[in-house]
Amino acid sequence: MEIKEYKINGVFEIQLQPRNDERGFFMRTYDIDIFDQFGIKNKWVQENHSCSLKKDIIRGLHFQLPQYTETKLVRCIKGSILDVFVDLRMNSLTFGKWNSIELSEVNKKMILIPRGFAHGFLTLSDHSEILYKVDNFYSKENERGIIWNDIDLNIDWGIQTPILSEKDKNNMSFEEFVNEYKGIIN
Repeated sequence: MEIKEYKINGVFEIQLQPRNDERGFFMRTYDIDIFDQFGIKNKWVQENHSCSLKKDIIRGLHFQLPQYTETKLVRCIKGSILDVFVDLRMNSLTFGKWNSIELSEVNKKMILIPRGFAHGFLTLSDHSEILYKVDNFYSKENERGIIWNDIDLNIDWGIQTPILSEKDKNNMSFEEFVNEYKGIIN
């Protein structure tokens, strides 16, 4: 696997390297020694599997309040997604900035998103599945969300009318987040 720091400090793109033969492939998706070389020393406590049956579904932008903030290690194992993350870390040079990466079963990339980020994704194909590890336990009481089409963030999702859950339709604006929380301190 090849790891490189992404465009926002603390975010890492991980290119998996399958070994293919006539039977299929084998690839390592996690190696503590390689992760240690990049200062990634997370203890993963949960792994989640998300399945979206249709193209154009947006899930997110979700985040957890402190003490429940999460680092996420995300990969798409079926179909493809546009993975989007927004820096909510107080005093970060990239506070309020977003970035994205396409993750797919074909490109075999993963993204490591550190604590203090809002995270979401858009399905680019029918039947997309993602696996993601987290380094903290989920807390329903501390989950929050920022609306996908926030005017201040101006995220380019490449879609105007996504399929959303009722919960995600009612997420707060970035301005409301700043007014209420100022930012996330890990």
